[in-house]
Amino acid sequence: MTSFAAYQNEIYLQGLGGAVPPFTTDPEALEQSARDRLGPGPFWYVAGGAGSGATVRANRSAFDRVQLVPRMLTNATERHLGVSVLGTELPAPVMLAPVGVQSILHPDGELATARAAAELGIPMVLSTASSHTIEEVAEASGEGPRWYQLYWPNDPDVCASLLERAKKAGYTALVVTLDTWTLAWRPHDLDQAYLPFLRGVGTAIPFSDPVFRAGLQKSPEEDLPMAILRWVQLFTGTDKSWDQLAFLREHWDGPIVLKGIQHADDARKAVEFGMDGVVVSNHGGRQVDGAVGSLDALPSIVEAVGEQVDVLFDSGIRTGADIVKALALGAKAVMVGRPFAYGLAHGGQVGVRHVLRSLLADFDLTLGLSGHRSPAELGPDALRFNPC
Repeated sequence: MTSFAAYQNEIYLQGLGGAVPPFTTDPEALEQSARDRLGPGPFWYVAGGAGSGATVRANRSAFDRVQLVPRMLTNATERHLGVSVLGTELPAPVMLAPVGVQSILHPDGELATARAAAELGIPMVLSTASSHTIEEVAEASGEGPRWYQLYWPNDPDVCASLLERAKKAGYTALVVTLDTWTLAWRPHDLDQAYLPFLRGVGTAIPFSDPVFRAGLQKSPEEDLPMAILRWVQLFTGTDKSWDQLAFLREHWDGPIVLKGIQHADDARKAVEFGMDGVVVSNHGGRQVDGAVGSLDALPSIVEAVGEQVDVLFDSGIRTGADIVKALALGAKAVMVGRPFAYGLAHGGQVGVRHVLRSLLADFDLTLGLSGHRSPAELGPDALRFNPC
């Protein structure tokens, strides 16, 4: 049984020798520190949202409206945080969300993140928009658990090739992002005219794919602009339909999870079309301005399908209390995105590891101090809803 809370004692004991943590343990201060370290293009590519940023704010305000109601004398000294999600054993109900183009934050990019995640046994969901290939990130993950996220290409042969590569590299579950078939209006990125893909960053997976390369007159190394144009045509601009999910099932024999679900009817359709899980997510507020906060959407989706598929949660997780709240509302596990990205910007693998250890320690302590010994004990009765 892993005691993630021990990181707190480790920090205090190091303080006796005059040492302090390498980076802040405060998530808000971490974001500000990342802003100070990064240029405006990379920072806002991670931190920014669609339109006015209303959905980014809605994600956080949804957490503020939900309050924990601690219980006393529950014998919560020892806690077991482990859960099983779609055949993946997790030491805690936490996964790393798919975040693309991580090399804009640190030269090691996804390789550093994979190594940090593997150290802690936390699954990393590798983005199709990775700065490194599927195979390189798998090697960096070692024996660590890993899932693959698909930005669904418009060419079926390219899609099948990506899925085959992910299977061969040991990725056990497929996360299909539905909400980003074209980019939203993102003022921070537009004001900087900053889109890494147009510079050939975040394209390592398609550019290394034999089927994608076979469709080019010249290789990306010989003619980068034409390869980028082909990438744009394949990966943006075309929405899909529910009946096309059959293609993915044909080419992936493991669990398939749909990411971007915000409506209970869409969750029901996911079940109807044979999916294994859904991720309640609004892409961190980066796609639809003025959309519902993910935590607000979670209860109705859990009620609709929670006994039939695993419901995961994404968008807005910053603290241990956030994790407790999402689990109490029915999520099986949560995905964390921006915080680990800020950790990566601070110190590569060391920065990601510090952020994850901090978040897991916070969750472990908050779970116990609120009177619970495991995620299984959490339910809506642990919460109070504040309408303000």
